[in-house]
Amino acid sequence: MGGRRRMKSWITGGGGFMGVHLANYLVNKGEEVLATDYIPTTDIGGFDKRVKYETCDVRNKERVYELMQKFMPDKIFHLAAQSYPTVSWEDPWYTAEANIIGTTNMFESVKKFNPACKILNAGSSAEYGFVLPGEVPVKENHALQPLHPYGVSKVAQDLLAYQYFKNFNLKPITIRIFNTTGPRKVNDVCSDFTKRLIEIEKGINNEKKLRVGNLDAKRAITDVRDLIRAFDLALEHATFGETYNISGEKLYSMGEIVDNLKKLVPFEFDVWQDPALFRPTDEPVIYGDNSKFKKEVDWKQEISLNQTLEDMLNFWRGVL
Repeated sequence: MGGRRRMKSWITGGGGFMGVHLANYLVNKGEEVLATDYIPTTDIGGFDKRVKYETCDVRNKERVYELMQKFMPDKIFHLAAQSYPTVSWEDPWYTAEANIIGTTNMFESVKKFNPACKILNAGSSAEYGFVLPGEVPVKENHALQPLHPYGVSKVAQDLLAYQYFKNFNLKPITIRIFNTTGPRKVNDVCSDFTKRLIEIEKGINNEKKLRVGNLDAKRAITDVRDLIRAFDLALEHATFGETYNISGEKLYSMGEIVDNLKKLVPFEFDVWQDPALFRPTDEPVIYGDNSKFKKEVDWKQEISLNQTLEDMLNFWRGVL
C-alpha cells in the first residue's frame, strides 16, 4: 500500500516577502510546493531546500498553462503582482498587465486544465482607498474607491475571481490584505525603522537619528506569519466566491511604533521628521474588520507587534 498523496500547492509571486514565508510554512506541513516568480523582491535563498522554484511571468499565458499542466496543484496561492503603489503611478501599464492580465491567465489555466483547484486570490486594503477615521474598522461592503493604479488593479483582480466563481464554478477566495510586516520585509515603515536602527547600532549610520515621515498616520499591523496561517486556513474553511479582510486588530500610530522601538534597542536615538518621507495622499488610517473571516475560520492574531519588531531587528542584525 502506498502512502497518502501529498497535497500540492503552487505559489505565484513565490519570491516575494509573503511567498517565501508561505512556501516554507507549507513544506513544513508536508506539502509539495512549487514557488514561481518573475522579478523576485526577496532573496530566493530564503527558501527551504524542499521548495521547487521556477521562473514564471504570469503575463505569459503559455508559460502559465505549461506549469499548470506540469504540476497540477490542489491549491494555488496567487500572490504574483506589481505590489507597490508608487511604482503603479510610474508604470501603470506594467501594473495592469501583471495584476489583471496575470490573474486572467491564472484563472483561465485553472478553468481549462484544473477546475477542482482551490485558489487563494491576494487582494488588498488599497481597494478601499481613502477611508475616514469614523468608517473604521472598514468592512468588506465598504465602497471601493482606490487612490492609485495598484488599487484599481486589485479591485479588478477581486472582481475577476468573483466572475470565474459565478460563471464557471471555480473555487477562489479573495483575501484583502491590510498592513502586514515581519522578518524579510523591505520598503514598509516597520522595515525601514528597524533597518535604520540596526544601521545606527552597527555604526553604519553615526548620526543616531531615526528618519521618519508622518507620525500621526495610524495602521493596524499583522505579522506575516499570522497572515500565511490565515491563507492556509481560508482554503480549508472559508466560502468560495467570497472576499474577506485580514487586518491587525489593534491600531497603532507611527509615533507609537517609534516609542515601542525605543524600548527594544539598547541605545538612545533622536527622531527626525524628514519632509521627503511624507506622501501626497497618505491614508490617515488603515484598519480592517476581521469579523466576517473569524465567523467562518478558527483564526486569530497570535504574534504581538513587539514580537514582530524584535524579530525584524534581529533579522537586520543578521544581514547588515
